[in-house]
Amino acid sequence: MAEQAETLRRTPLNRDRILRAAVTLADGAGIESLSMRNLAQELGVVPMALYKHVANKDELLDGMIDVVVGEIEPLTPGVGWQPAIRRRVLSARQVLRRHPWASLAIESRSAATPAVLGYLDSMIGALRAGGLSADLTHHVMHALGSRILGFSQELFDASRQAGRTGPTTPAPPAPLPPEVAARFPHVAEIATAAAHDTGTVVGAGCDDQFEFEFALDLLLDGIERLRARGWTSAH
Repeated sequence: MAEQAETLRRTPLNRDRILRAAVTLADGAGIESLSMRNLAQELGVVPMALYKHVANKDELLDGMIDVVVGEIEPLTPGVGWQPAIRRRVLSARQVLRRHPWASLAIESRSAATPAVLGYLDSMIGALRAGGLSADLTHHVMHALGSRILGFSQELFDASRQAGRTGPTTPAPPAPLPPEVAARFPHVAEIATAAAHDTGTVVGAGCDDQFEFEFALDLLLDGIERLRARGWTSAH
């Protein structure tokens, strides 16, 4: 192992090596712990050496996102638009489970990175090739939202904040205090109506695999019905 580490340190520094090392560090300790200094230490170089390849931490984070998005499997050829979109979205979800910091990092960017834009462009292309109009596709992209990238945004999820993007073990939801349950009985009823598999959660909350696939299939089935009847926003 020591010889392998030494060999890695002697490998010439380049952008790809920096980005992949940064992804590994973020996977292990969380994005909030990543700095140019500890990344340089991991690579066995001085911090200034990194700046020849990445201008600043924002550019580093953009590149890390692109590395992660590059792990998503391509669209499956020769199948209908629904199974192709579904399979790729679930591939994206598997990737985000390997990199638990990435969903919030994607959300935090003021502009989409090249890999994210390429991913979205290919998904839009698959929808259009499947017979959806440009009008319907526009609304579909809004409806799918972050689900098209493999995660869903939970209501009132305090864990989805900057600085809390490291690896976490989702805690089971706390029961509502009796006085709150008495005041809001319908909220209390559904809060305990279903069990959740915390081992398949991306982020926190109820975004487990079952809930994610349930919402995804609900949307895809509804989209197909709209496509079949030639829906337009003018109606």
